[in-house]
Amino acid sequence: MAAPVNDITSPNEPFLSPADLAQATRTHVVQGRWQVSSRKLPISRASAIDAMTNRISIPVPEMIFGDNQVAIQHLPSGWAIWFDAGDALDEVDKTGQGRLQVAYASDWASSREMSSVEGIQDVRPYDWSYSTPYKGTEKPVGSSAISSASGSSRSSANTVSTTPASASTADAAAPTVNGTAPESAQDTSTILRPPPPPSPSQLASSSPSSSRLSPTTAVTSLPLDLLRRRDPIVFNDDVILYESELDDNGISVLRVKIRVMPQRLLLLSRFYLRLDNVLVRVRDTRVYVDFDTDEVLREYTAREDSFTNLQRTLASRGLRADAIMVALRDANQVADLLPVVESTMERLDLRRS
Repeated sequence: MAAPVNDITSPNEPFLSPADLAQATRTHVVQGRWQVSSRKLPISRASAIDAMTNRISIPVPEMIFGDNQVAIQHLPSGWAIWFDAGDALDEVDKTGQGRLQVAYASDWASSREMSSVEGIQDVRPYDWSYSTPYKGTEKPVGSSAISSASGSSRSSANTVSTTPASASTADAAAPTVNGTAPESAQDTSTILRPPPPPSPSQLASSSPSSSRLSPTTAVTSLPLDLLRRRDPIVFNDDVILYESELDDNGISVLRVKIRVMPQRLLLLSRFYLRLDNVLVRVRDTRVYVDFDTDEVLREYTAREDSFTNLQRTLASRGLRADAIMVALRDANQVADLLPVVESTMERLDLRRS
């Protein structure tokens, strides 16, 4: 029997409906105040890829998971932060400045007459490594969201599933079953989209320090002692947003992991780039939430080094050539070996919200 028109597995359905997206979204509510949700679906279909390409104005990676998402929301205030592929790719450099070249590019150019090289037109004026400084999409306190029925031009990849704040505390605090919150703690009828960009008058009248994450010097690091506790995990997920093999010259991948404990959560969004014989780059965004104090911290750390330097570092630790190649495929094995080139800390206090 043929699949229904809007069936989530139908190859003929170009866009997933809000009901399909809600069905694929796992949701967990903590202490009746915080909601965490994640969604993992297959690689985007051709029509959805075309729509995203038109929106962000650059070609997308060959493996794009446009409907995948991880979101955190503070129910009393409406503040939220989420991570999705469309917004992450929209922050990729589109000017071509500082663009990386593959290791054999100079050899290729020198082997040809200069006149023929100069006559080649650059058809990819963007960062083809898909390096993104994306730290998540933030919805400030008190800002309104656009309903999916409003006709927003944004793709379905940028939807956030939310639970009404009226969900009972008993249901909200109940543990998940196979990673899914109790049915009464979930809402599949409301899909929120990111708010429109604020006008200059709205920016002038808003208070960034009280409504959104802002830089802080009062906190210099995440509370690692609390995160090392062997607390029970009530919700966790590992969601890939996009991946590219860079025309067989390495790998570029962005994925988000989240771990929720009864008193706190930690989210890690990691971009990893390995451009063979050129560069290795890691950009980490960590979001920490304390459920008891309603404090949010966001730490961003960018690390990178030349491919050759990292190989030497791994060799100095006793790794043989084959083990070095294995390590270079795993961001977890090399991230801490790369020098830090940028680091920021932001904070938001939602206790009065």
